[in-house]
Amino acid sequence: MKRLEEIGKMMADPNFWEGGDSTQKILKERTSILENLSPWQQTQKELEEMEILLQLIEEQGDEEEAQELLKRVEQSEAAINEMEFKKMLGGEHDEGNAIVSINSGAGGTEAQDWVEMLLRMYLRWAEQKGYQTQIVDILPGEEAGLKNVTFTVNGRYAYGYLKAEVGIHRLVRISPFDAGARRHTSFASVFVYPEIPDEIVIDIDEKDLRVDTFRSSGAGGQHVNKTDSAVRITHLPTGIVVQCQNERSQHKNKATALKILKARLYEKELKEKEQKIDELRNAKREIAWGSQIRSYVLHPYKMVKDHRTNKVVHQVDRVLDGEIDDLMKAYLLKAA
Repeated sequence: MKRLEEIGKMMADPNFWEGGDSTQKILKERTSILENLSPWQQTQKELEEMEILLQLIEEQGDEEEAQELLKRVEQSEAAINEMEFKKMLGGEHDEGNAIVSINSGAGGTEAQDWVEMLLRMYLRWAEQKGYQTQIVDILPGEEAGLKNVTFTVNGRYAYGYLKAEVGIHRLVRISPFDAGARRHTSFASVFVYPEIPDEIVIDIDEKDLRVDTFRSSGAGGQHVNKTDSAVRITHLPTGIVVQCQNERSQHKNKATALKILKARLYEKELKEKEQKIDELRNAKREIAWGSQIRSYVLHPYKMVKDHRTNKVVHQVDRVLDGEIDDLMKAYLLKAA
């Protein structure tokens, strides 16, 4: 409320509206505060109404009305829990968009199929949240699945939620690629970076970049087979490599690749300044036994277990269909 009052005083100044980008940034901040405040105000109003209704029910002894009030109380409790959870997503970039990369690890074709399963899980989750997604780079496996894939997730709190997914994910199942129907264990790593707002300047010297073009390996029909529209950028000082092959335009692919490079360089810069171990670097250990953050078991029983929180979910099919909020929240609550 205090910050809203400060912004209100700024807006009362006639010179405020001539501030250009700084004005837009403050207005965006005001909108965000109001959006966060509105649910609390609405819930407070509902609680006041229920308090009055409770007094009437006690006087009249109406059992049917009492049951209806109990349902409203439960709904309000759930809403308050959700708002309390969102308060924890207060990191600098938690409210913004995310860039997600999934890479296959130990397990060959089985692991590459696991990458495709994880991609589907996250895309379904994003769809349920009302987020927009776009695959910007994809490398299919030789027989099935994907060796790696990078995609963006645009929507409020996309990064705040998805940062809970950073690490190695383990799958145990009867392999559909094994004629002997034996049980296999596969691994894939998930990396998540915040999309960096335009107002944050990351200096990238063109001399430090090596830009290569190549033909897209993904969908696109005859066009991608004839045109070197895909772009790979190597940042020579750090060795960071990013690429994009989603658009038919080489110019657009380069712009997207630079956006991903900017996000990764910014993340690296922050971690170095803070001088602490980066969770993303920890995830860069061998993608194999002993380093997983979560296990998805389909045989001999069905269970998903997050090893950081010990939270267990037995409805594996629902998890793989994108219902991963409970797993995310359990980790974020513990990490807060």
